[in-house]
Amino acid sequence: MKRTTIFVVAGLFTLAVPALAQDYGAMPCEDLWYSRNAIYKEAGYCFKTARAIRAFGNAGCLYDDMGAVPLSANARRDVADIQYWERRRGCPR
Repeated sequence: MKRTTIFVVAGLFTLAVPALAQDYGAMPCEDLWYSRNAIYKEAGYCFKTARAIRAFGNAGCLYDDMGAVPLSANARRDVADIQYWERRRGCPR
């Protein structure tokens, strides 16, 4: 899930304000799974499971090893948050 930036115009100045973080705690397991994998898809991960390949495909993928996928600090934080909620809910892997 890509974070967006909201631009607020105040007089002659434009400020970039980060969008609010996702409320992962309110998401069902399916949405958590999709959100986590969307982060990896955007970064170029080559999926291995049939479910993920059906959902995201592997066109343009670059990384077979999930640990080698270059994620920003924000993306890593989002993945960690999502995984926390997946574990807490007992979501299937």
